[in-house]
Amino acid sequence: MPYILIIEDDTDINNAVAEYLTARGCRCTQAFSGTEGRLYWQQGGVDLILADLMLPRLTGQQLLAEIRAHSNVPVIVLSARTALQDKVELLELGADDYLTKPFSLQELWLRVGVQLRHAGAAAAKTPALHYKEWKIDPESRTLTVQGNSVPLTLHEYEIVALLASRPQKVFTRQEIYEAVWQEQAFVEDKTINVHISNIRAKLRPTGTDTYIKTVWGIGFRLG
Repeated sequence: MPYILIIEDDTDINNAVAEYLTARGCRCTQAFSGTEGRLYWQQGGVDLILADLMLPRLTGQQLLAEIRAHSNVPVIVLSARTALQDKVELLELGADDYLTKPFSLQELWLRVGVQLRHAGAAAAKTPALHYKEWKIDPESRTLTVQGNSVPLTLHEYEIVALLASRPQKVFTRQEIYEAVWQEQAFVEDKTINVHISNIRAKLRPTGTDTYIKTVWGIGFRLG
């Protein structure tokens, strides 16, 4: 039974989402502020988080940044923002997906299902990958460099794992998007570029950010 944490200060939306997901076999915990949501997340065991951005006491952006510093649990942001730049910023913050308000509960359920399947597939027991100083563990979905954990989001981890699975191959942005997001509809280059940039920034303190090479006009590879 998936355990979903709903962090939304609008009582009607929160209750409607909780009722809908519970009817489909999920266990839901409802939080109505950022601080309350943080408390439930810190208790552990959450499989997926649905979070509004405009939360009292601790904003969704602040909460997301805190979560991403310690966990790669899938996070779907519920946002009234519709501009492309706003959506790109959500990806930069570490969101795995976003849903623009108002949204249908059916679409929410489909997106929840994608993230849960994605997280489950990523956790399948397969041997760890090794590339130079990297150790990539598919079971825990973690990257360690010389024993030090690098905090990656689910999508960031999967990009690293994809590149490491075939270090000599140049992956196009389209190939990365289809493999990681498991969708054939490609958004735009900036989405992949943002994720690569975030990965490199997190790797920089380890001195291994240069392992990810840009092949101009094509995509990315390890080297």
